[in-house]
Amino acid sequence: MPHTIDDLWEMIYGNQQAMIYAGGTDVLARYRSLTSRNLICIEDIHELKEIYQQDNLIFIGSCVTHTRLLESKIIQKHLPVLIHALKVLGSPQIRNMGTIGGNICTASPAGDTLPPLYVLGAILEIRSIDSKRFTALKNFIHGPGKNSLQKDEVLYGIWINIKQDFNIHHYEKVGQRKMLAIAIASLAALLKLSESGIIEDARLAWGSVGPKTIASEKINKALIGKTLTEASLKLIVPLIREAVSPIDDIRASAHYRKMVSENLIFRLLKYGGHNND
Repeated sequence: MPHTIDDLWEMIYGNQQAMIYAGGTDVLARYRSLTSRNLICIEDIHELKEIYQQDNLIFIGSCVTHTRLLESKIIQKHLPVLIHALKVLGSPQIRNMGTIGGNICTASPAGDTLPPLYVLGAILEIRSIDSKRFTALKNFIHGPGKNSLQKDEVLYGIWINIKQDFNIHHYEKVGQRKMLAIAIASLAALLKLSESGIIEDARLAWGSVGPKTIASEKINKALIGKTLTEASLKLIVPLIREAVSPIDDIRASAHYRKMVSENLIFRLLKYGGHNND
């Protein structure tokens, strides 16, 4: 097990076929079907477990567990939409083991942290032994289980700009049960409302209703200038219907997922023009 990032590069260089993992929740679930049993655990690398604020940016190391994120004062203060999602992510055991980097790299359409990270405009820092690059999360995930990592690269961390003037931070998911459920559909939303209740900015993202998180600028722009009313939200239902592309599986039919994704938007009415900071 590597203890520093330099240790990791040495291990990768010596074994290009090795599979890198952190918490291991996904690895344990599909261990028998792994193409490689040569595993490198990176959860002991200190710099990948850091959370800190640098001016208007928050850095989250890829090996930070969901529990540590929930307990972080920085995350609680600045990223409430992510906190809302983490509270309904799996069981305490999963939250203790699972990492934010793993949730991203697994690229599951049902990943609970992905819609919040999409609306937050998360930027990923990706490193190899001789390079460093940055990419938006929305460009990193290509489909179920598919991301843009090259064989010699690792997800180093996540950067989020906290200079964002939203006063409604919302996350909700629908599953087959209230707790310990994989999402049938989920919605993350950031809204900026004026004192008179006019939507001045909006970012929405849906999970579990497409091959990857669904975020539509067309939908966001359609809300701007409107009031947060049932009538204004009804206007974007056709846009939601157009944007999502759910599938049938053992948890729900495509038709039901589409219906839920449309209905979730009306949950924003509970704020009634008031913020939830």
